[in-house]
Amino acid sequence: MKAPLNLRDVSTVRGNLADIAEEDLIQLPIDMENIPWKPLGEEAKDKYCCLLDDMLVLQIPRPQTPREEEELVNRFLEGMRKLFTPENNWTFLPMLETSMNYCAQCNSCSDACHLFEASGKNEMYRPNFRSEIFRRIYKQYIAGEPFAKWRYGDIGLNWMTVARLGELAYRCNLCRRCAQSCPIGVDNGLIAREIRKLFSQELGINPPELHDNGSMLQLSTGSSTKMNALVVRDNVEFINEDFSESTGYEFTTPWDVEGADILLIHNAGEIMAWPENIAAFSIIFQAAGLSWTLSSDLAAYDSINYGTFYDDVQFARTALLHAQAAKKLGVKKIVLGECGHAHKALTVIADRILPQELNVPRESCFPILRDIVLSGKIRFDQTRNDFPVTLHDPCNVVRLMGINKPQREILRHLCPQFREMTPHGVENYCCGGGSGFAIMSRNNIEAWRNNISGRRKMRQICGAFSECLGPETKKYVCAPCSNCKGQIREIIKHSGLLEKNSLQYGGVVELIVNAMVDVNPGFIKWEEE
Repeated sequence: MKAPLNLRDVSTVRGNLADIAEEDLIQLPIDMENIPWKPLGEEAKDKYCCLLDDMLVLQIPRPQTPREEEELVNRFLEGMRKLFTPENNWTFLPMLETSMNYCAQCNSCSDACHLFEASGKNEMYRPNFRSEIFRRIYKQYIAGEPFAKWRYGDIGLNWMTVARLGELAYRCNLCRRCAQSCPIGVDNGLIAREIRKLFSQELGINPPELHDNGSMLQLSTGSSTKMNALVVRDNVEFINEDFSESTGYEFTTPWDVEGADILLIHNAGEIMAWPENIAAFSIIFQAAGLSWTLSSDLAAYDSINYGTFYDDVQFARTALLHAQAAKKLGVKKIVLGECGHAHKALTVIADRILPQELNVPRESCFPILRDIVLSGKIRFDQTRNDFPVTLHDPCNVVRLMGINKPQREILRHLCPQFREMTPHGVENYCCGGGSGFAIMSRNNIEAWRNNISGRRKMRQICGAFSECLGPETKKYVCAPCSNCKGQIREIIKHSGLLEKNSLQYGGVVELIVNAMVDVNPGFIKWEEE
């Protein structure tokens, strides 16, 4: 039997720190084969620090000499010092210091973590496992507290410790359910994110999906989808024409309207993957008589801000572009479409970086949609939505921001068979693709997302439809977030839930339009159709 994992093992154990067996994973109420978890190749192990669990997210170059090993440790410590100085980390320093100084080791965070539960309670997946490594390094090497190793516990610091800590920061969805459960407010999700930031801003090491194909592409082209403004406008024009014909409701999407009340910013991924979401927003806003517009300025048509997950500098560059576009048009406020991390980026974190002249009001779409639905301006036929519907709560919208009731009021009004997941609201579980994982698939990441990080959400979805599992009844998972939809799409595809259980997914706005009397029946297209 393998010995229990110890914190000090991070600096001494050669090879994998942990192995997760298939029999350790939590059971599901449906038959679902796990995606094979293949050993990483020798080429990857020779080139990168592969020291955790045969998954590789952060491609840290493997030191080849003692000098390179020492350099990695020293650069890490220099970055850590900057994290704890106001001039380098004025965005998150107070919260980080609080989480460094107060932890009772009660493990309430572990009981709240979907990864810890789904992995069979593997020690490496405890939220405070990586936090405690980071905390001990901080106390001994940064804070310089007397007798730190005796007061807080010793930790070996070498290149393996550093490499493992960086990779451990990517064994977390940053859902912050652990922070909500902590009786004294320690935020292990914040600590994981700050470790990611350290590696990106100080060592220049970050996942290519978030940096090269995310932030850099958006800042140069306008969108991480590679669509420039011309391509986006062409795509939206096609969506207008296509859905005007299929719905029998003639609508247009306004662009660059100066002085409009609302600048709506979508996640541009919707335009390519879920055009029905773009069409639905345009139909609803037009039917409600709102004054609104999209912007074709650089990045202003794509609410994605991947810096939220890993790098303050890249986050700030994107947030400034969003605010500048709103200021240029002279709109009264920015409204964010169905994208969870965009909500967090532009409404919560942006408050810490936007100068006063760019501090345009920013709001979620959900209260506005609720007001429209309940206002009586649009006529609805609820029988069009008379199929089982459940709601997934995006972590960054619900738990972080507390936007909990508006979407539920909409679903209760329009969906006769609406039912909640257990638990739900601020107690929800992450979809498993949070913090950028939904767009990653290399080096066993896809297997990790489906076998571990998304496993608890899969059990929730099945539980919500427990009385009607099977292909006979059409069912709808309402997931009002692009990132969550991407992950849930993969869960459904991998588990065969579409064929075996007739399970569909989509957003809130699709359900609203599906019930509109002025729109042809059948806006929601079931996959088999």
